[in-house]
Amino acid sequence: QGQLVESGGGLVQAGGSLRLSCATSGFNLAYYATGWFRQAPGKEREKLACISAPDGATYYADSVKGRFTMSKDIAKNMVYLDMNSLKTEDTSVYYCGTFQTSRCSGEYDVWGQGTEVIVSS
Repeated sequence: QGQLVESGGGLVQAGGSLRLSCATSGFNLAYYATGWFRQAPGKEREKLACISAPDGATYYADSVKGRFTMSKDIAKNMVYLDMNSLKTEDTSVYYCGTFQTSRCSGEYDVWGQGTEVIVSS
């Protein structure tokens, strides 16, 4: 079973940028879809971005399209989420996860412990 560890969260002013990183192990990024989602306390999980394998097609939620960019480095077993033009409503705990398949469909199979992002006004 794979493991994922997120990092890079923190406090940032509205309009600022952050890069989240996710170190993966136990599975091959070349064969499994991976993605990012967020969940704030008391709120539903929101899927944000996903990269399918092996074609590398990337999908984004409308709420982050044009502001967030997801990428992966297969050689380093790393997944990234570059977040720009951050808004206060982006405040949440961010998770990276992987699916059981190569496609960005269904629910996440495994995810990390999360990293908190706080966007101040």
